[in-house]
Amino acid sequence: MNARLLPWTGEDGKPAYLVDDSGRASLISRMADNLEAVQLGMGQELVGYAKATLENTDAPERELRHVITCLIGSLEDALRIAASRGDRLPPVDDEEQGMSELAQAVVNREIARRSGVVTATVHNVRTGGAR
Repeated sequence: MNARLLPWTGEDGKPAYLVDDSGRASLISRMADNLEAVQLGMGQELVGYAKATLENTDAPERELRHVITCLIGSLEDALRIAASRGDRLPPVDDEEQGMSELAQAVVNREIARRSGVVTATVHNVRTGGAR
């Protein structure tokens, strides 16, 4: 039996799940997929708006706070979507562990790139040597 974390909460604010063992995409599952696509699209548009707001050196503090509040909500949506999709991935076999190390190297590289820190390249993980 599979439980899918849905992109909305229940009436009490707790996470909502869809439990389905049919193997088919149900109406609720398709609605969740559509809402996730909308949430990610809105987040992408919000990033553009936030960048433009930051470029405006005269932007009032109230507008900056509003943008930050919206970005937090969008990030929460994206994290919920990532958790939901991650929960639905099959478990990693020992034979696939090398791919997991490669994926971790890519993640580490992106984190370092965004923070300005230099780390080992993905090539190092694949070949075990310096590039």
